[in-house]
Amino acid sequence: MSDRHISQHFETLAIHAGNTADPLTGAVVPPIYQVSTYKQDGVGGLRGGYEYSRSANPTRTALEENLAALEGGRRGLAFASGLAAEDCLLRTLLSPGDHVVIPNDAYGGTFRLFAKVVARWGVQWSVADTGDAAAVRAAITPKTKAVWVETPSNPLLGITDIAAVAQVAREAGARLVVDNTFATPYLQQPLALGADVVVHSLTKYMGGHSDVVGGALVTGDAELGEELAYHQNAMGAVAGPFDSWLVLRGAKTLSVRMDRHSENATKVADMLTRHARVTNVLYPGLPDHPGHEVAAKQMRAFGGMISFQVAGGEEAAVEVCNRAKVFTLGESLGGVESLIEHPGRMTHASVVGSALEVPGDLVRLSVGIENIDDLLADLQQALG
Repeated sequence: MSDRHISQHFETLAIHAGNTADPLTGAVVPPIYQVSTYKQDGVGGLRGGYEYSRSANPTRTALEENLAALEGGRRGLAFASGLAAEDCLLRTLLSPGDHVVIPNDAYGGTFRLFAKVVARWGVQWSVADTGDAAAVRAAITPKTKAVWVETPSNPLLGITDIAAVAQVAREAGARLVVDNTFATPYLQQPLALGADVVVHSLTKYMGGHSDVVGGALVTGDAELGEELAYHQNAMGAVAGPFDSWLVLRGAKTLSVRMDRHSENATKVADMLTRHARVTNVLYPGLPDHPGHEVAAKQMRAFGGMISFQVAGGEEAAVEVCNRAKVFTLGESLGGVESLIEHPGRMTHASVVGSALEVPGDLVRLSVGIENIDDLLADLQQALG
């Protein structure tokens, strides 16, 4: 019986899917198969389907099975980074001359991949507010092969109605790709809402401890899954066995961590809305957020990411980042520790001067699982 049928409950799948007891020793945690090659049972006689760890590795297989089960997909693939996963997906789906619709507030690394790398390959792209299905429809051309969505988006916490945009993409004969990094499969399952492929930076919430870099693709289309697996092997940017093991371990506690991240973030967002030096708070859990109703419909909770704007402009925002103590000044997100950063000068510096440029007075928080009183006190002193 497939691991994905152990239970329909996420928390149980997270612990058991892909985590088959070791047949030799009975170890309940899959071993780290730190190996490059495998003894074959005669020429062409692969034992368990393994020949070379770029093509497949048992520890990575365990993670890929886990990811597929958690996203409700048929095929999961693990990569060396989130951008490696995105690169594999784009080179699988697209050919020179094709067109992609991307969000007007995409992650800076994703924008850089389109604008500086894929564009040189002859792929065209245009920007749309993916929170508006009509705007997505207007941006689609006869050459559009994919619509790319982040929800919640990075760093403006925009919300896209996945089901609505999936319908638009389907009518145009395009694939819908959803970056589910901020929400994770615990809070949101895009495949069930009509997406064709889900993208993850496993570095973030899936790993959860700021100690691993990785990426993933999950699809419910078996044929597309085979194509992606072919390109994964041909291009080679696979997740290593120890990195796979770390993410597999992180997945087991994803649900309890995301509950705490969301609970803490809700309280932080509430405090920020009442602070005199804060001019705007971007958090989908707030009732006045423009995407609140859609987020409430398609998410279990609202996650641990918050952005806010500071009175006094860019220098004031940078000063807040520098004064924080419990919130660590650093890029990335999704670890158990709280992080603070200035997107315009850090994670999103690559979009400066483009249609995706973020406000200079913006601060982004990755709210961790520390004691909420300590987090609130730190932000209070940082804001002054």
